[in-house]
Amino acid sequence: MIDGLITGKIFGQPRQGQGKNGSYVTAKVRATTEQDTIFVNIICFNQQACTQLLALQDGDSVSVAGSLTPRVWDSQDGPRPVLDMVAHAVLSVYHIKKKRDEVQGIRNQARQEDFNDDFDNE
Repeated sequence: MIDGLITGKIFGQPRQGQGKNGSYVTAKVRATTEQDTIFVNIICFNQQACTQLLALQDGDSVSVAGSLTPRVWDSQDGPRPVLDMVAHAVLSVYHIKKKRDEVQGIRNQARQEDFNDDFDNE
């Protein structure tokens, strides 16, 4: 098993499915190398990561961390590399902005509390 971090763009629309052990989400990520494009087949069982994947649309930039399995796909143009990933974490620009907003809100709240403490002490 290989743990990896893939960065690329969502290809198509992520889809939710239902299995015997609960729900899951599948997606494809198009990752570009210097010479080629590699498609990564993503499956996700973690509820938070599934929700984050479902929020994305075709063409959105994303980074996905998880367990990788390399494969070869026999296309009409010859063999091509493909990766399968069981995703554990998903990060996109939307999630970064949300985290920044949360941190900024915490900082602003702490500053306000410090200001109130200083004001109360006078």
